[in-house]
Amino acid sequence: MIDDLDLSFDESERSGDKGKHRRSYVRKRKGESGGSGGRTALALLMAFVLLGVIGGGAFYGFDRVQSYFVTPDYDGAGTGEVTVEIKQGALIADMAVALYDAGVVKSAKAFIEAAEANSRSKNIQPGTYKVRKQMSGEQALVMLLDLKNKITNQVTIPEGRTAKNIYKLLSEKTKIPVKEFEAAAKDPEGLGVPDWWFKRTDGKPAKKSVEGFLYPDTYEIPPKATAEILLSTMVQNFLTVTGEMKFADRVQEERGGISPYEALIVASLAQAEAGNPDDLGKVARVAYNRVYGEFPCNCLEMDVTVNYYLELTGQKTKTSKDMTDAELDDKKNPYNRKLRGMIPSPINNPGKQAMEGAMDPPPGKWLYFVAIDRQGHSAFAETYEEQLRNQRKAEEAGII
Repeated sequence: MIDDLDLSFDESERSGDKGKHRRSYVRKRKGESGGSGGRTALALLMAFVLLGVIGGGAFYGFDRVQSYFVTPDYDGAGTGEVTVEIKQGALIADMAVALYDAGVVKSAKAFIEAAEANSRSKNIQPGTYKVRKQMSGEQALVMLLDLKNKITNQVTIPEGRTAKNIYKLLSEKTKIPVKEFEAAAKDPEGLGVPDWWFKRTDGKPAKKSVEGFLYPDTYEIPPKATAEILLSTMVQNFLTVTGEMKFADRVQEERGGISPYEALIVASLAQAEAGNPDDLGKVARVAYNRVYGEFPCNCLEMDVTVNYYLELTGQKTKTSKDMTDAELDDKKNPYNRKLRGMIPSPINNPGKQAMEGAMDPPPGKWLYFVAIDRQGHSAFAETYEEQLRNQRKAEEAGII
């Protein structure tokens, strides 16, 4: 049993150095303990520094992220003055971009959110407005809704005016020379008229003219307007209106192969001949029946085409009774009332009702019509004998 005991001793103990050894051991443990404390203190210090860095970074990151979720917007009603144009047919987003580009709002989104929260935003009218820079989106909306801030410089183009007449009206309002409008009108496609509008199905060459595409309406004249800007605005309005009507599609589908351009010519004829809006569709039907139906000459025989040529060539227009036989049947006149087929172009700029009448005329075999009352209503006839009877009624009423 004794042999299994470990009776070995440290050499120091055998030499009587047991106390020294123990003191050395104690000192070593104390030194190790002091080193650990230093490392702990350093770790704590680094932790505080790290937390500070992380905290500052988190704050900076939060500020950055917050900017993505909070709409940038100015406070208050802004300063100074600036003009902003709200174009015809502009959407809220379009208005927001115009305001942002002019330095009015801090972001387009600020105005969009203000408009979405206010049902009256749909009442904003096209035109030019006086507003202020660096406004809140809400204040910008308030200013656009207040018509006192709208700069009124409008011109009204009546239905049925010729392009030459429109140039004169615009020149009087803007002081832009008529020649500049005439120069701009030489390139209707440059003003926005699509090439396909000039296609015809009657075998006649297309005359590319802006006539017929200057939609009659009331327009706001923007600051620094040019002839090109004004005419292209009217063309764009025409395209918008006819697009909403589906004019081209319906004409091609419902008018037996007649092109939209030919139907536009008919609309201009109805606009010129009908003395009352109620008769626009019937006059359009007469034009179709004469040119594309069983009328002996397949010609229009409408004096308004003669007057258009007179105006186009700088001559004085006349009433039907004052026109000479030479004028009524001028072989050099491409708008001759007796020429077979449809005339080269529209003779004026028709309104929406006239285009509706040409797009969807009432059924009928009428070939003649004559005004019979002071309100401009006409009587329509299928035969010349019936037309003569209607003319007598018109004479008795003192209309003709």
